[in-house]
Amino acid sequence: MSKTPNATADATKLAKGQQTRAAILDAALELAAQEGLDGLSLGMVALRMGMSKSGVFAHFGSREELQCSVVREYHDRFEREIFGPALLAPRGLARLLHMVTGWMGNTAQPNDASRLYGSLYISGAVEFDDRPGDVRDELALSVRIWMDAMRRAIGLAQAEGQLQADVLPDQILFELHGVILSLHYETRFLHGPMALQHAAAAVRSVLQRYAASGASNAALLDAALAPLLAMPAVVTPAVDTESSLVLTS
Repeated sequence: MSKTPNATADATKLAKGQQTRAAILDAALELAAQEGLDGLSLGMVALRMGMSKSGVFAHFGSREELQCSVVREYHDRFEREIFGPALLAPRGLARLLHMVTGWMGNTAQPNDASRLYGSLYISGAVEFDDRPGDVRDELALSVRIWMDAMRRAIGLAQAEGQLQADVLPDQILFELHGVILSLHYETRFLHGPMALQHAAAAVRSVLQRYAASGASNAALLDAALAPLLAMPAVVTPAVDTESSLVLTS
């Protein structure tokens, strides 16, 4: 049975609306990476899109809903581009390393296709850590989902005899998460040219320290961390040393 003209028109209108919404979210993600999630507004997105503020409002209804939608979109892309491929890696340490290095790579290096640069999980937490509401709840839920996935990967590595079974997975997770937080700070704020190299060395140290007795993880660690070490160094902005504050004893 062929569609009626009205049905075809409705389907076309729906598809166009979905495309517009997707384009708005892509622009909003780019803005959030530059200005922060809290700096995101309907007006800013409208200006970036070259459309009216009421046009953006028609798709999201409020600034808070736009922010929540950006968090959900970021999470979907994060799962698709980092978590999904990690599941294809062998269970255990290889899968955990895929998760960690994927997050590190997107935290430290721009990715124009995914808009994952900088980690909204980290920057958003700084902005909304003490501000109750839907945006904070959406962020916290996304982070907990990701932390749970990493915790399971650590547990699998312990079950496979690659990491010490008597260490709490939360301890290993805490230390790995700490490395990524430091990497975000060094790359986004201080523009440290060796940040990735330092982070890779820290991850290697943590996982070697918790390696199970007799486990030969060195080759696996080196192979997983090599792509990070091959990434170009971050260009450090010039600093006016004459006017900079120098701490002396």
